[in-house]
Amino acid sequence: MTRPAAVASLGRVLLAQTWSEALIRWRLPSFSATSLALPVVLFSFFGLPFSGRPGPGGFDAGAFLLVSFGAFAVGQVMVFGFGIGVAVERGQKIDLLMRASPLPPAVSLAAKVVVGLLFALLSVVVLFAYGSVVGGIRLGPGTWVNVIARLLAGSLPLIALGFTIGYRAGPHAAPAMANLVYLPLAFASGIFLPLDQLPVFVQRWAPYLPTYHYAQLAWSAIGAGREPVGASVAWLAGYTAVFLWTAARAYRREAERKFG
Repeated sequence: MTRPAAVASLGRVLLAQTWSEALIRWRLPSFSATSLALPVVLFSFFGLPFSGRPGPGGFDAGAFLLVSFGAFAVGQVMVFGFGIGVAVERGQKIDLLMRASPLPPAVSLAAKVVVGLLFALLSVVVLFAYGSVVGGIRLGPGTWVNVIARLLAGSLPLIALGFTIGYRAGPHAAPAMANLVYLPLAFASGIFLPLDQLPVFVQRWAPYLPTYHYAQLAWSAIGAGREPVGASVAWLAGYTAVFLWTAARAYRREAERKFG
């Protein structure tokens, strides 16, 4: 009598797939090196000169900019990592290979999200360590943890936005689309420059952008936010729902086109 084949638990499958996704991303210097180095470089130019100076509300301008570039770092991982990564996998027909494997699609999706969060966490930790050691920025341990937790938890709409780009754009168009979408959102939300220094029409539209509320959620952890935390969470939840809907629609359209 033959024994039934052993079936791995979903937890083990998710762990193995997460490890594979992490290796793929780590072995792509265009993703791993950029995710870690670019926020540090940007903060060196735009943040370090203001370290120790008081900001408009009396808070440390260097800490404000450090949190700002932390938001940029996480958003970069989510939008570019998912947007370009998914589009490239589609172009290489990896989705066809995964479809033929017994791996549940939900596990593959969950592994990508976990890896994105891990890279985002690593990017923020490297940036904050640099700001603390080189820039002399001092925050309490609880504040550091609070900021990081808000940056990771608030990135859900950016993850969904990345998937939307990944399933709507081809492998060659995805990098341009990701830049065209994310960089204007970041600039218009006051992440690179204070809102008061932006054109008037940009200041009027900023409160309707997802990255604005994402940055506000992080800034409020150091007392520099302009809106209540509940308002930021509500806006981000709404954008998460919208982007998840657009990503799911793009995914279904792609599945119908390829698999019928």
